[in-house]
Amino acid sequence: MRSQSESETPLDTITLGVINGVFGIKGWVKVYSSTDPIENILEYKTWRLKQKNQEVVVKLADGRRHGKGIVAKFEGYDDRNAAETLLKAEINVSVGELPKLSEGEYYWRDLVGLEVINMDGKSYGLIDYMMPTVANDVMVIKSGDAERLIPFIQGVYVLNVDLDAKAVQVDWPEDF
Repeated sequence: MRSQSESETPLDTITLGVINGVFGIKGWVKVYSSTDPIENILEYKTWRLKQKNQEVVVKLADGRRHGKGIVAKFEGYDDRNAAETLLKAEINVSVGELPKLSEGEYYWRDLVGLEVINMDGKSYGLIDYMMPTVANDVMVIKSGDAERLIPFIQGVYVLNVDLDAKAVQVDWPEDF
């Protein structure tokens, strides 16, 4: 196991969940996973657990779905007391471990910060974050104090995503 202090250079990582409880007495933890489906978090064998500006690198020994959530066990964490030291830790993985996407698919992290432009070339601002909804994902776009929500539906409202140009072209009325 290796700890990393805040002063060291962090790797390019992405947060995929959080440890939100302990499970049993043998070192298992409960995991909130933001992957879809939630079991996909178990595909990553090395987790970088960040907690209070400290990082611990752990190896996943075992994991499974349990009820509506996920439980996991790490090498070297063999009892409840050890597992409790990981409570509320963010689960990060190296961006290089993420699966390659097909053309026209994007990770939300790659969309955040892109400029959103309508068909007339008017800028609506930058994507501040992406919001999941039951029907579809939504771009939350900020420009100064103004906020605009546009559904991320490719071929309908989203006409083009150009990561190199850092822009998303949309078909969305200016006065909506």
